[in-house]
Amino acid sequence: MEAEREHIVIRGCGAISALGIDAQSAAQAYLSGKPSFSVIQHQEQATPVAALSETGESALRKLQTDNPSYRQLDRSVLLAIFAARQATEQARWLHPLSGTQEELAVNIGSSRGATGLFEQHFEDFQQQKLSSSASPTTTLGNLSSWVGHAVHAGGAQISHSITCSTALMAVANGVAWLRAGMARRFLAGGTEAPLTDFTIAQMKAIGIYSAMHDQLYPCQPYGISGQNTFVLGEGAAVLALEKTPASQLSKGDVIIEATGFGFEQIKSKTGISDEGLNFQQSMRHALSQLSFQKQAVDVIITHSPGTRAGDKAELNAIKALFEKNLPAITTNKHLLGHTLGASGALSLQYALLLFTQQQISIPGYTSTLPSQPVSCINRIMINAAGFGGNSASIILSLV
Repeated sequence: MEAEREHIVIRGCGAISALGIDAQSAAQAYLSGKPSFSVIQHQEQATPVAALSETGESALRKLQTDNPSYRQLDRSVLLAIFAARQATEQARWLHPLSGTQEELAVNIGSSRGATGLFEQHFEDFQQQKLSSSASPTTTLGNLSSWVGHAVHAGGAQISHSITCSTALMAVANGVAWLRAGMARRFLAGGTEAPLTDFTIAQMKAIGIYSAMHDQLYPCQPYGISGQNTFVLGEGAAVLALEKTPASQLSKGDVIIEATGFGFEQIKSKTGISDEGLNFQQSMRHALSQLSFQKQAVDVIITHSPGTRAGDKAELNAIKALFEKNLPAITTNKHLLGHTLGASGALSLQYALLLFTQQQISIPGYTSTLPSQPVSCINRIMINAAGFGGNSASIILSLV
């Protein structure tokens, strides 16, 4: 007798960003199309960023009162804990009195890690007053271990970085672990708190940071300004994944149908070719896992960081792969900036909202995106790519 097919289902999604601290506030932000940028002074220059609102700051302060140890943690770890708790509560996995869940594994990633604390401790080091907590609180492992502690996870706890593909790689890893039977439940996502002096300076040094601080949309993926409009944002998103037999799926469930990966040889500082070869590989790899009848994608949520080279490469890759059958194309970075290692997970949150809203957020500025009408959104592809030539694509489907 043939075994029943099993699917990887998204049982919960928690997120915090400049757009909001839960699905409701984020949904409102997407529907309004109102960006969430503010302007700070960085090195005596007006600099746009996508920082948490006062509501978000209040939520983090409240979180810190839950455990005295949280006051020592980097902001990136706090963001991850907040999102992970939300995801597990939505999945109904969080039972404080039930003890450790040994079959719950965790994989949380970040491009930069504890950059805020690291910069603080390095400054202390230069003044010869380094704290004994410097090393324990700046290791990348903080991300998964503290999340695991917060949600009573007793399975594997993995922290990793693969630049801006980090979150999608974490989700792909979760899919692999569940399919292999190495975990029964899996928390996967990304977090980033990069709004620090040194991190912002690094992005400016590359020459990609937006100078459009006086515009409503300082970040304009596929815009017509001819400028680089990259803007840093902060946030985290975590997904609660579970393997479920086909007979137990319910209408409205969202499943992860495919995960694809791409890589191209590094030919520049960012590892991006004009043709977007890494994107072509990851999208083709993901599509190859679907039956021929299911290879129609309704929407692609692009990585599109607002840089001339990156946006052009991804759009070239999409056109090369889909040719005349272009899906609708959308992005969210014009609203929340580029959250680096968390960006893919926040794009997944956007995808879940698209399934519910059945309408795309249209940029409030003139863009070069191909205008493709979409009447029904049942299958979405999400892309991410990072420095070093890597990329990832994930396909979600609505049951």
